Amino acid sequence: MKPTFLPGIILIIVLISCGEKEKKIAAPQQNGAANRPAVAMQVDGFVVKPKSLSDNVEVPGSLIANESTEIHPEISGRVVQLNVGEGRQVSRGTLLAKLYDGDLQAQLKKLQVQLQIAKQNEDRSSQLLKIQGISQQDYDASLLNVNNINADIEIIRTSIIKTEIRAPFNGKVGLKNISIGAFVTPATIVATIQQTDVLKLDFAVPEKYTAQIKTGQLVSFTTEGSSKKYTAKIMATESGVTENTRSLMIRSIVQNKDAALAPGVFAKVIMNFDPDPNAIVIPTQAVLPQARGKKVIVYQGGIAKFVDVTTGIRDSSQVQIVTGLKAGDTIVTTGLLSIRPEGKIAINKIIN
Repeated sequence: MKPTFLPGIILIIVLISCGEKEKKIAAPQQNGAANRPAVAMQVDGFVVKPKSLSDNVEVPGSLIANESTEIHPEISGRVVQLNVGEGRQVSRGTLLAKLYDGDLQAQLKKLQVQLQIAKQNEDRSSQLLKIQGISQQDYDASLLNVNNINADIEIIRTSIIKTEIRAPFNGKVGLKNISIGAFVTPATIVATIQQTDVLKLDFAVPEKYTAQIKTGQLVSFTTEGSSKKYTAKIMATESGVTENTRSLMIRSIVQNKDAALAPGVFAKVIMNFDPDPNAIVIPTQAVLPQARGKKVIVYQGGIAKFVDVTTGIRDSSQVQIVTGLKAGDTIVTTGLLSIRPEGKIAINKIIN
């Protein structure tokens, strides 16, 4: 080997040695980064504490008359008298309309004459029976004739009564739908009548409140376009929850008398239930909506635990937790989207 190559060979050897040293130094550094423990994510927490919570429910309702019905004739006929005072109060039994009954009156007179003759025959038969001038069977036949005519008279009188259309109860008559001379049938609506001196309020509440509904309980309501508050007393509830809406129908009696209240008026009903002294309430932002249900992240010894919860009533900043949490739990309120299940977290501060 020539002496001129010696310096180059030495230089190569030196460079290779330096590279090996750098690898040996870098290797421990890389192993240290891999073994370094993960840094816990800093979050804010909220300690769950029981508190008193009042539950107020606002639902739509409708005012209805205490009694309301359509007035129909019982039989067909021609109207010869009409006494429907539109928009006026009438008493029970007031004659509202009269149908033609001339044929019935004629039949009644005919039967009354037949009854007089039949009674005379029955009297004669009775006298003859006493002296055994006729048999008991002959007398019974004359008596049967009297009874049959009396029965026919009652039928005709009942038919005559059906020609009179009367108010079924005290109430306010609506607009009439017929005029004198009209031919009506049992399907014809003469008018409507409503008892408006007492009003009812019908509304429905979600099924979760059914256990808190009591007969005699007072509710308040307002009407459209007015801020005046009225009260009503619950009188009855439906026998069961409606399957389609999962709600319970409630009927109450309005306690106020006001000209502004009328059947059919929309009402906004407000119900105040007894407060729950041990309600679990947390900040709204702590709840994570899921495809099925809702979750809350609970801090447990530096680990994030995702817990299924059921929520109740809420407002703009807080929500009630019905199931899933207990007093003393610490929940996470910040960085929720960055936290993974079983991930390490550290509480930065506790918010109230």
